[in-house]
Amino acid sequence: MSRSQDEIVRALLDRAGTSYATEAGISLADKPAPLFQLLMLAQLLSTRISAEIAVAAARELVGSGYTTAQRVADADWQELVDALGRAHYKRYDESTASRLGANASYLLDNYHGDLRGLADEAERDSARLAQLLQNFQGIGPVGADIFLREAQGVWDWIGPHFDERARKGADRLHLPTEPEELADLSPAGREADLAAALVRVSLDDTLADQVLS
Repeated sequence: MSRSQDEIVRALLDRAGTSYATEAGISLADKPAPLFQLLMLAQLLSTRISAEIAVAAARELVGSGYTTAQRVADADWQELVDALGRAHYKRYDESTASRLGANASYLLDNYHGDLRGLADEAERDSARLAQLLQNFQGIGPVGADIFLREAQGVWDWIGPHFDERARKGADRLHLPTEPEELADLSPAGREADLAAALVRVSLDDTLADQVLS
């Protein structure tokens, strides 16, 4: 007997319902430091490297004290390279370290280190926010989607945000692919967790089989 959509969502959240921010050790909140940490995570996940390594790199950066734009901007470039290396983020460590520093400086210069200023400039319009995010080095459409996907947990005006990769995961699980319908299936306040779990399904056929079994 096949599972209902609600049962599939519950099983998926039980198995994989942790946001990438939480996995990276980021206590996401509507505050400057965690929002900046999410920006770093989105940049790291945008590179052609495994999600596991990107998350580990973000966790290492945060754990090493690079928690605010000011601290990253003040950091020695080699220190950032070394932190990325400890997480085995080695193929792109030097260019990524440069981008991290540049993005921290850009955020300080334009928004006083606070991404809430970016939200204000976007006038709480998610499409405009996605465009503004791409002013940061290493953040393209994919990186902007990652940020929006995760940030909808604290900026509810973004959501529901289920990007192409999340919708691909939903399709594999025979769930609806329209963001509003997916949000209706999500427990209240867990849209970001569901989106992250669906992304994991899109990357892992085995997970899809486990959830459906």
